[in-house]
Amino acid sequence: MKSIELNIQDALYFAEKQYEATQGEAVEAITKLEKGTGLGSDYIGWVNLASQTPAELVEKINATAARLRANCEYVVCIGIGGSYLGAKAVNTALSDSFADYYAPKPNEPKVLYAGQNIGEEYTAELQKLLEGKKFGIIVISKSGTTTEPAIAFRILRDQLEKQAGTEVSKDLIVAITDASKGALRTMADQEGWETYVIPDNVGGRFSVLTPVGLLPIAVAGHDIAKLLQGAADMEKATEHPGPDNMAEVYARMRNALYRSGKKIELLVNYTPKLHFFSEWWKQLYGESEGKDGKGIFPASVDNTTDLHSMGQWIQEGERSIFETVISVKKPAVSVLVPENAANLDGINYLAGKHVDEVNKMAELGTKIAHVEGGVPNMRIEIDRLDEYVLGQLIYFFEKACGISGYLLDVNPFNQPGVEAYKKNMFALLEKPGYEAETAAIKTKIQG
Repeated sequence: MKSIELNIQDALYFAEKQYEATQGEAVEAITKLEKGTGLGSDYIGWVNLASQTPAELVEKINATAARLRANCEYVVCIGIGGSYLGAKAVNTALSDSFADYYAPKPNEPKVLYAGQNIGEEYTAELQKLLEGKKFGIIVISKSGTTTEPAIAFRILRDQLEKQAGTEVSKDLIVAITDASKGALRTMADQEGWETYVIPDNVGGRFSVLTPVGLLPIAVAGHDIAKLLQGAADMEKATEHPGPDNMAEVYARMRNALYRSGKKIELLVNYTPKLHFFSEWWKQLYGESEGKDGKGIFPASVDNTTDLHSMGQWIQEGERSIFETVISVKKPAVSVLVPENAANLDGINYLAGKHVDEVNKMAELGTKIAHVEGGVPNMRIEIDRLDEYVLGQLIYFFEKACGISGYLLDVNPFNQPGVEAYKKNMFALLEKPGYEAETAAIKTKIQG
């Protein structure tokens, strides 16, 4: 089962006393998660989600995905935050890096994303790509009124109905939303779209293993049953406190470093396919922990690329950071560096070596330099990139996030600060019901 290894030795040196001090707190945190007695306990449905997902739901999702795959060249996943990041993270990690440059094949649609921004150029260019194409829509929103996805859905639904016709479009739109209430639920019921439910007790950033993530992942052609199995096995492995509980060890170590003055965590990868996994991780930890004036700031770098940009700061900048490195033990392919008679580039000493061997030495050399330069380093080694291992990794980070939030003494499952910009935006756009706020903000910006 164990496809992931965590090594904290190059971090423990920097905060050993603080780490030891967190042991009792971690036991209490895990108990809160497992028994539902902590802050935000109404939103811990994800804790046992993978092991309790019915086989019938997986079969239904796969059937929906098969229908979309058979009838679409493109499927647009509309959502923002947790409503798209998990799916994009998994799909990017498991897909050909250049898949988007190939034309769609029968039963192999391209999964695209919309509603994660309010970019006019992005929207217009997406519409242009979809002109005359067979496409479908997966729209994900608990309420149906979140501004970014609501705009994208209105525009793309209009385009789909004009291109395919209203009746045909009904089979090409799937809504993932609340079970009984909200604008999207009302629209779906009125129009007869197929629907899936976002569980009430699972927040958006923890929703990748619900239909929110599973359907777009299945549409991309990946095995969601294996993804869930990996998560379920990690769920079992992290159920009880102790030194073998990887999620507990990681949560304790990062909080020990935080208490010793390390305020920024860099999630580091040496595999380009993991770029969007880092983006998912940043939302998971940033939205869960950044509140009440507390929280480790989650950032990420893609190495070795970013060693030629951020590397200087990491090596010699302010010592307020620590690193968590995700390392993939074995790539799925093999590429060797060839010999060259002229050797003008001076790299014949690498001839016959795998590209990944060079990459691994860059990783090791960087770790040694950074640790000696005062940057604590944790290392997560995964066997390979596939559905099962990614399921384990997703659940590992989710469980550690819940534990870590309780160690920080915050509610890891709310996000009150997210609403601040929305209120200002609605006031500035003069949304009905915000008349008083509109008047107040106009006075503020006019001095």
